[in-house]
Amino acid sequence: MSNQTIFLVSFLALALLPGVGARAQAVQPRLRQVVAPPARREKFQLYLLVGQSNMAGRGYVEAPDTVPNRHVLRLNPAGQWEVAQDPIHFDKPVAGVGPGLAFGRAMAAADTSVVIGLIPGAVGGSGIDAWVPGAYFADTKTHPYDDALARARVAQQAGTLAGIIWHQGETDSSPDKSAAYAPKLAALVARLRADLHAPTLPFVAGELPAFQFTKTGPDGTAQPNPGAARVNTAVATLGKTVAHYAYVSAAGTTDRGDHLHFDARSARLMGQRYAQAMQRLQRRPSR
Repeated sequence: MSNQTIFLVSFLALALLPGVGARAQAVQPRLRQVVAPPARREKFQLYLLVGQSNMAGRGYVEAPDTVPNRHVLRLNPAGQWEVAQDPIHFDKPVAGVGPGLAFGRAMAAADTSVVIGLIPGAVGGSGIDAWVPGAYFADTKTHPYDDALARARVAQQAGTLAGIIWHQGETDSSPDKSAAYAPKLAALVARLRADLHAPTLPFVAGELPAFQFTKTGPDGTAQPNPGAARVNTAVATLGKTVAHYAYVSAAGTTDRGDHLHFDARSARLMGQRYAQAMQRLQRRPSR
């Protein structure tokens, strides 16, 4: 058998391993194009994307995720606007497909007279306690809340803040942390609105997916994770006490093979659901 044949057989065997084929098919982003935002601020609708890794995105980038749409921009790390493509976030080198781009595309399709500006602010691994003023997150050497707020203020120089989408809770799905999740999320919503001077700003949160409802126990077997269910209860019921709030279901989503992160298809699905919920909130009369 020739060396070339051995290489080909080895490559095909590797590609058939779980998850490896998907990674091999991932594509690199196109050259990112910096553009000027719309001249009229009211025609540039801004959305802050916050939370942890499933908002930042860990799905493997595929060709459709790099197709440019001049009606969807993102604020890059340098504070410039560019045509959006995945990965939208840059919290960690593993950033990939999250819900942000699909959300932006759906919002742009619903109103072709505006341009959507995505403000990436999610930080993988960050618990809700990292989303308070001054909190330092050692994993990424960042201040998640302060950094997101600063980026939102930079973006507001060019456009109009129209909403926030949030996906977080994996880090807080332990028994003790999940018990305090509801009041902390309510406080976060109030704090962001106050600091951004937008008391009725729509806020949409996402549920944790079903594949996180079990975790590996000390003996290596899968065990129920009631903390994840408690986080989801908090997310689903917060609208009873917090106005201009909605949540989206994670039903029907699948993981990328690690039982933690949405695959690219599911991240896009969540983005579409975020857009639908955001549009419903924006149609409601203020109260």
